[in-house]
Amino acid sequence: MNLLLGSFGTTEIVVIVFLALLLFGGKKIPEFMKGLGLGLKEFREAIKGVQVQVQRQRI
Repeated sequence: MNLLLGSFGTTEIVVIVFLALLLFGGKKIPEFMKGLGLGLKEFREAIKGVQVQVQRQRI
């Protein structure tokens, strides 16, 4: 977890979340997270497709 967050402590993370809520509002953040989740899902599916193609080429 330290590699992902670096040297951020609990206080810094709380401040960042609070600022995000102020900037984007409560309704936009769930929409953003949903879009981020869909993007990650598509990215994983694309990686899986590439891995399948590489496996087929090795045979």
